[in-house]
This record gives sequence, C-alpha cells and structure tokens, in this order.
Amino acid sequence: MDYLATPAQSHADPAALRTQFMARGLDHDDLDTDPIVQFQRWYQETLSAQLPEPNAMSLATVDANGQPSLRTVLLKLYDAQGFVFFTNYQSTKAQQIGGNHQVALLFPWVALARQISILGSAEQIPTHESLRYFITRGRGSRIGAWASPQSQVIRSRSLLEQKVAQIKQRFSDGEIPLPDFWGGYRVIPTSIEFWQGRDSRLHDRFRYRREAPDAPWQIERLAP
Repeated sequence: MDYLATPAQSHADPAALRTQFMARGLDHDDLDTDPIVQFQRWYQETLSAQLPEPNAMSLATVDANGQPSLRTVLLKLYDAQGFVFFTNYQSTKAQQIGGNHQVALLFPWVALARQISILGSAEQIPTHESLRYFITRGRGSRIGAWASPQSQVIRSRSLLEQKVAQIKQRFSDGEIPLPDFWGGYRVIPTSIEFWQGRDSRLHDRFRYRREAPDAPWQIERLAP
C-alpha cells in the first residue's frame, strides 16, 4: 500500500457530520471480519469528510519504571501486518519501545464521534522500507531528521538552527541519505476497538482481538 497522502482542506459542517455518524451507529453486521479492512473503511470516510490530520494518532509507551508516556505521531502506512510510523531511534519513544514492545494507539476522530484504539507490539521495520518512505519526504524534513537529537535537552533553538545549517552544507551537492538512527516502527495489533458515539452516551463499541498472530479474529460488542 502507498504511503498516506494529506487530505484536502475541509469545507464540511462538523456538527452535521457528527450528527450523521451518531445517527448511523455501528452494528455487528456492518463490520468486516478483518479489522484492517474495517479500519480502511473508516479511514476512507475520514478522508471523504476531509477531516484535518486524519492520520494523527496518539502513541502510548511505558518506561522501565512503569511510567506511561503519550504523544501524537502520524500514521504513514497501514497494511495486513499493522500500522507504521517513523521516528528517531534514539528518541524517548524508541528507547521505551526497546525496553517494552507493548504499546497503544488511538485515532481520535472527534468530529465524526468516532475513535479507534489499538493494542499491540511495536517492532522496527526493515531499513529498505524506511528508505522507501524517507525519499518521499521534503528536503527540509530529511535535513531535520539528521539535525535534531530528538528528545535530548538543548540550550536554545539557535543551536538547532546551527545544526540544520551544517547538515545543509554537508549535503549541499547531492541527495540526503537515510540516517542509520532514523526509521519506522510497525505496530502489530492484538486488539482493535471501533467506537462509535451515540446519543445518551449509549455508544457502540466492537473489539477485535486474537491470541496469536495467525489466530482468527474474534469480534465482541462491549458495553459503553
């Protein structure tokens, strides 16, 4: 599957969209047996609704002391194996994933009264897959990947800007290669919940879960 494109600016009425999706609800018969296919259906509807940043997702990780961390990252690819985002491999999130591969994702599509929550394990993708995405990034973003010591303490922005200038000079005569400290993670899901808001807080919730990667998905309705 190709990397995700940025949607056009929305001109839809958010209140009307929310009312429409809440009235529709979600029933077991609406669901595909494959949660990735179901995710694709909902993601395509966010694109049709022209929501801003539909691929923004919250990523939760845990450190060695059990302290959770939460931040927003961008989904850049999803496929039958899972959901892919990119980061500096020396960042806080990467260090925490290195110590505990169990993570959580959340897509908060509030304008449609929808959210998708995912539990699973994160693993680094092969270098050639990271390179395939890296070369699609703008030159400024590729320079930024080299220049930023992500999550480290820095004294001032001017130091970061100096580093950017150095990287620009370093690669002024050619292409910018993939840093060996930068790349993607794929979150391989064990649980995916589709949440559709309804009136009176009587929401529709369906959870797909499986015990092993090759096991069939089980679908359960959850109480709101």
